[in-house]
Amino acid sequence: MPDRPEVTAAEIARLAGVGRAAVSNWRRRHPDFPKPSGGTEASPAFRLDQVERWLRAQGKLAELPLLERVWRQLETLRDPAGPAAAPLVTAGAVLLLLHRDPAARTDLATQPDTRLAAALPKALRRTAAAALGPDAPATLALPLIAGATHLDLARLLADLTADTAPATAYGHLLTRYAEANPRLSPPIPADTAALLAALARPDGQAPGGETGRTVLDPACGTGGVLLAAAPAARLGQEADPALAGVALLRLALAAPADAPGPLPLDVRPGDALRADAFAGHAADAVLCRPPYNERDWGHDQLQYDSRWPGRLVPPRGESELAWVLHCLAHTRPGGTAVLLLPPTVASRRAGRRVRAELVRSGALRAVVALPAGAAPPYGVPLHVWVLRGPQPGDEFRHVLLLDAATGADEDRAALPAAVLAAWREFDTAARTGAQLPADRPGRSRAVPALDLLDDETDLTPARHLPAAPAAAAPDLLTALRGRLSAELARLADLDTALPAVAPATAAEPPQVSIGELARSGALQVHSSGQGAPARPGGRTPLLTDQDLQNGTPPSAATDAADTLTARQGDVLVPVLGGEGARAVHPGSPWDGAALGPRLHLLRPDPDLLDPDFLAGQLRATGAGRRASSYASTTSRLDIRRVELPRLPIERQRRLGEAFRRIAGYEDALAAATAEARALTRALTDTLASGTAEPA
Repeated sequence: MPDRPEVTAAEIARLAGVGRAAVSNWRRRHPDFPKPSGGTEASPAFRLDQVERWLRAQGKLAELPLLERVWRQLETLRDPAGPAAAPLVTAGAVLLLLHRDPAARTDLATQPDTRLAAALPKALRRTAAAALGPDAPATLALPLIAGATHLDLARLLADLTADTAPATAYGHLLTRYAEANPRLSPPIPADTAALLAALARPDGQAPGGETGRTVLDPACGTGGVLLAAAPAARLGQEADPALAGVALLRLALAAPADAPGPLPLDVRPGDALRADAFAGHAADAVLCRPPYNERDWGHDQLQYDSRWPGRLVPPRGESELAWVLHCLAHTRPGGTAVLLLPPTVASRRAGRRVRAELVRSGALRAVVALPAGAAPPYGVPLHVWVLRGPQPGDEFRHVLLLDAATGADEDRAALPAAVLAAWREFDTAARTGAQLPADRPGRSRAVPALDLLDDETDLTPARHLPAAPAAAAPDLLTALRGRLSAELARLADLDTALPAVAPATAAEPPQVSIGELARSGALQVHSSGQGAPARPGGRTPLLTDQDLQNGTPPSAATDAADTLTARQGDVLVPVLGGEGARAVHPGSPWDGAALGPRLHLLRPDPDLLDPDFLAGQLRATGAGRRASSYASTTSRLDIRRVELPRLPIERQRRLGEAFRRIAGYEDALAAATAEARALTRALTDTLASGTAEPA
């Protein structure tokens, strides 16, 4: 393990905003370029501090962002043979010290290395024990010694938290970890985690009213779902010991700095199916997004496990149902279990007997189909299962089936509130014996349990809902035709305003990269990574990359503090490709929106760089193709490598106006296409329903 952070040639190119060929040229042409300090002959590694000094001396680097410096330091601490998340435990412990002991920042800034090397490990263990109990230092495997790398990391974290809350800083590091490890299961978005927690909350209880309750997540990952269940006593288990430590520290950082310890938190390592850390414990609520499609989940070893009702062992290919039964076994009578599952669990033939038992016993209360994009994997419309711990006297004879994907495009931000309202209306009526909610065609239905107990026991909501009535009213069809005609007329007007083109007579101008423009001060570059978290009821519109690509207003909202918001003159660019780049103008639906997931925000100096010119150049296919990198089948735009022609501001503005007219035409074309699709769908539904005939 190196004693100082190292970088590869590709990472040097990213820091400097150039291509890898430029780094190779620097190594050949400059004898003073740093010599390799590790790696291999084919992929050498260089000391980061030496590379930084050289780049800065050459005028190729102003300053490495502090978060990037922290991340590099964490990479140095990572043992290639150990867990990838282990350094994050060390960072979390330092942040917990800074969170709960304000004097620690002063000590890190003033104490000499020799004294700090002896004091820091003791302070970390003391703080962890006080906040999380006497066993926490051993559970977290905190370092017993503090070498130079540990001290450098602690000081960098102290600087990082000077203006940023430790919990926020840790969130940024977890985002970088998720980006650097794409094969790992990505975290659940905050709004979806909040929905799971709300569904398990007693009817009428607001967030924050859970003191005295216990919430368990037996596959907690980095703790995102448990975080949404605050301030209940929270228990968790995670197969990866390092991630279990990360989850525990993340939850501790979210607690008030002056909260008396030990905090009501307990996250333990281990496979919850094979080695249940909370055997015999029944929680008030169990929340879980289990691993999907596991073949080796312990089927052979767990044939006679007491968690299976009536010895009904889940089939080998139904690992998700094993997790459902595990969660139900840990739910107290009358408590609630909420799981996020793939849609195939509701219909696979192998799991029919287990599903039938859940329906027959009254444990299963609701299945909610979410729209694609609610949680990873984002291309799959996941299901939420709501179960209730059986108790004497229960006579539940209905299951709520809700297809929340219907109409999801209309108001995505209102989706969590609509799901929660439908569940609580059904649950209250079912518990009190009141009249169940009326069927909502195409949306929801309280289905009698007997109707589900057939040869398939298919719990897919859409297959049990009454069909939505065809939109066949003549006045509606007339209105749709009128809206389409208006959009086509606007499109025809814009067509005449499209710029005419003529062959260029001037020589091809020199090129300049976004990275060079950023270093010269001509523009600022901000990248969101995972972006601000979406939150139900948030007050600030939250823009996502899909909103930008589709040209639609923000589809979510957030209340996260210190978020970057778009303003007039900014240029927004999707991380996965620049063809959706947009300039922000007065009245734009994105003006004032918070920067959400997978977006770049460029803020040019309007005296040096025209925003519409910049957006148009970024939308050009050639620019994106030359600056894209590829991971698996997904392309990713390296924004700093994008090259633009170096032109006078007057010519930029002239081209920018042309680009703006082209973008307006494209928006009008998309609007006309949407209206045409709505009209054709309404006509098709009308004729297919048999309520009308072609005239």
